[in-house]
Amino acid sequence: MNTLTLNSYAKLNLYLEVLHKRKDNYHNIKTIFERIDLADKIILKSRRDKKINITCNESGVPQDHSNLAWRSAKLLQDIFNIDKGVDIKIIKRIPVGSGLGGGSSNAAAVLAGLNKLWKLNVTEHKLAGLAGKLGCDVPFFIYNSPFAQGEARGDKIKPLKALTNVRLWHILVVPKIGVSTASIYKRWDNESKTFKLTMPKYNVNILILALRKNDLSLLGDALFNSLEQVTARLYPQINAIKEKLMQLGVKSILMSGSGPAAFGVVSSRKEALTLCRQLKSNSSFGEVFVSRTH
Repeated sequence: MNTLTLNSYAKLNLYLEVLHKRKDNYHNIKTIFERIDLADKIILKSRRDKKINITCNESGVPQDHSNLAWRSAKLLQDIFNIDKGVDIKIIKRIPVGSGLGGGSSNAAAVLAGLNKLWKLNVTEHKLAGLAGKLGCDVPFFIYNSPFAQGEARGDKIKPLKALTNVRLWHILVVPKIGVSTASIYKRWDNESKTFKLTMPKYNVNILILALRKNDLSLLGDALFNSLEQVTARLYPQINAIKEKLMQLGVKSILMSGSGPAAFGVVSSRKEALTLCRQLKSNSSFGEVFVSRTH
């Protein structure tokens, strides 16, 4: 076997509480990740030389060492002294820079794929440790878990086994704007004292309970994202999307990550498809997807 094709899934943050800035300039957070079926495709082909080549159908994706997928392959080459290289073909469906974790997911897919292709036999736990060197969201995608809790920088992962059979339907809207995660966190640092005074107390355990009961009526009040106010102040499109979803009857709505993607949790595929048609008739909102927990 010298070629491998993998799905590289997107994520949503159903809960994202920024706690404080760390000495290493990252932030300690508490988050609930959900893996969804919106996915890129990664095709890995082992090479006899040590070159790492990246090709992608999306022109905005870097095809050099600044790409996390490239850095994943290089990390394994260096740590395990591998004398092979790899051609990495990325077929993008997850919008770039959307808060859906596409780059991190690609990096994890390359780690997991090369672990098989190069017969490294690295355990899942060790692979997740390596993933943390590449980015805070990367370890989540190593674990084959639809839901997980993330702590520390978001890289300390605890799969939520009690939620293994829970499946949510989503309407997902991605406005065509680029958001810098670093600049959003910097703004949060400057404004967090104000936010903390006005913010109601949210609790990650209430969300987990709502998910366990599969109770959408509880879910709406339990969804939370510390960064949403910051990003929405800079980009009014986010509130416009949320207001439109509310008008269409969606009750559980949140921005994912540092944005700009916003999503609604709905009761069925049928409802999601109906909303998708309604939103696509007004293309000013951006790209619209129907997705489900995977």
